[in-house]
Amino acid sequence: MDGPAGTDVKGPYIQGRPGNRFIYPSWGAVGQEGSFSVFRRARPMPDAVPAPELEAAVSGGLLVGRLGLTDACGEPLCARVVPPRVTWTAEPRD
Repeated sequence: MDGPAGTDVKGPYIQGRPGNRFIYPSWGAVGQEGSFSVFRRARPMPDAVPAPELEAAVSGGLLVGRLGLTDACGEPLCARVVPPRVTWTAEPRD
């Protein structure tokens, strides 16, 4: 969807306001009773998608973000994640 700032990335896992959208992959522990306790979250930022990839995804494909799940110290990745830590590509819909 286009907005005043350009294409606005939306979807079931996208959070935040236009111009500051993000996705929250979360790391946590599952208790014996099935509860989930989060201990770290990352924030890949779809607003940082390169324009050619975003245009290709809008015109009939999918926008796919790929990122490693650990930081340089081997700990779970956390905080704001933008290229080159995340690679955004447009891929065809199945």
